[in-house]
Amino acid sequence: MLKVYALIMLLGILGGVGYAAKYYYDTTQNTIATLRENNAQLEVAVDTAQASVEALQGDIAKMASLNKTLQEDLQKAEAYGDELRGKLSKLNLVVEALKDSKVLEGKMNGATANLWRDFMGGTGNTNEYPLPSWLQQSTAGAGDQNSNQDRENTNTDSSTPEATPAQ
Repeated sequence: MLKVYALIMLLGILGGVGYAAKYYYDTTQNTIATLRENNAQLEVAVDTAQASVEALQGDIAKMASLNKTLQEDLQKAEAYGDELRGKLSKLNLVVEALKDSKVLEGKMNGATANLWRDFMGGTGNTNEYPLPSWLQQSTAGAGDQNSNQDRENTNTDSSTPEATPAQ
């Protein structure tokens, strides 16, 4: 009988070891499956992060180019502002207005009309719209619609007005 008990005990121990081995194998396989899923998710996350980094680097290069263009435009605008300040420092608008107010009015309206057109074009309006009523020059005025911007003669003496074609 002792042999039977020893055999039952040996079978119990071997069964326990076999069950423990199966349990260890099953949990290891489940852990491996979970780790594979996590690895796949991490690879997708790394690919997404890499694509984001590349997109950001492209955006940085584009922004640097646009910033350089804006800086150049700013320098041009500052130079033009300096030029205008120089011209205005040479002008005496009160004397000009007293000498010939119609010519001064025409020059001012022409410059304002050019600025208005630039604003309209700069905001994406490619259609030609008539000037607003407050910029319309009366037909009695003998002013210059083009201002002095594109002329060689920058003389501001209003006693000798130049005739230029109206736009």
